[in-house]
Amino acid sequence: MKALQVVEIGKPPVLREIAAPEPGPGEVKVRIDACGLNFADLLMIDGRYQDTPEPPFTLGMEVAGRVVAVGPGCEGVEEGDRVIVFAGSGGLAEFGVYPAARCVPIPSDMPAEIAAGFTVAYGTSHVALSHRARLAVGETLLVLGAAGGVGLTAVELGKLLGARVIAAARGPEKLAVARAAGADHLIDTATADLRAEVRALGGADVVYDPVGGELFDAALRATRPEGRLVVIGFASGKVPQIPANLLLVKNLTAIGLYWGGYLRFRPEVIDRSLGELVAWWREGRLHPHVSHVLPLERAVEALDLLRDRKSTGKVVVRID
Repeated sequence: MKALQVVEIGKPPVLREIAAPEPGPGEVKVRIDACGLNFADLLMIDGRYQDTPEPPFTLGMEVAGRVVAVGPGCEGVEEGDRVIVFAGSGGLAEFGVYPAARCVPIPSDMPAEIAAGFTVAYGTSHVALSHRARLAVGETLLVLGAAGGVGLTAVELGKLLGARVIAAARGPEKLAVARAAGADHLIDTATADLRAEVRALGGADVVYDPVGGELFDAALRATRPEGRLVVIGFASGKVPQIPANLLLVKNLTAIGLYWGGYLRFRPEVIDRSLGELVAWWREGRLHPHVSHVLPLERAVEALDLLRDRKSTGKVVVRID
């Protein structure tokens, strides 16, 4: 089968022919229809992600496809089922083998391009805002990187949870996407003083930050007393250092969120979250945004769209 693999850390991935995997006990084989890309894929290429496999390995953290074979001891999954799976890696290939317990059934009318980019972005934002930050109705949510894969879902879910949402992103085109997702206020981080703008709006109760760097520093100083800052990632490339005295004097809480980590110690959190999110999609309450869909042969180009900040929402690779 064809697979996009990292053969050597720090070198561009290559499309290769490798043997198709077969399922073992408790596993299923999935014919992959589409794979959603994430910033973590770029970190894996450079060996900077916390769960980078040993090379050679196949990129692609989340997939949508159809079960084509079932290993011994599997329950609740049958051949022919359409599923989404958080794979961690291995999604940019024609087939993948995954634990049956990680397979989430998807509605028959959910397109593969939507399903493939649904799990990580919506799952991260839902667990971050609902489970970790306990975002309440009427609070003010500041979303950094608000037009990106996870940021855009945070805007949408923040509104759905009853918050006033301030979206911060670079440039009018990205801000327009955030407004369409429900943002109440827009801040162009390419030109505006984030700290001053957020303070002028009354400050933030919850900060959702997948960016890090200087934007985190500004947001920290624009957070209201008893505010919560949820650390999602560091797309800026700079891990911020939090002055503990600011946490003390304003009674702030800094919260980490590594969504994939819950699979190891509290998988029921993810199960509940994804169940609720799929139900919301069925009810028409969620509107996933996919800016680019490219074939597997152009997967490197698709990754470059993420690297160069030329996408909004999700970038998805079709496996045809």
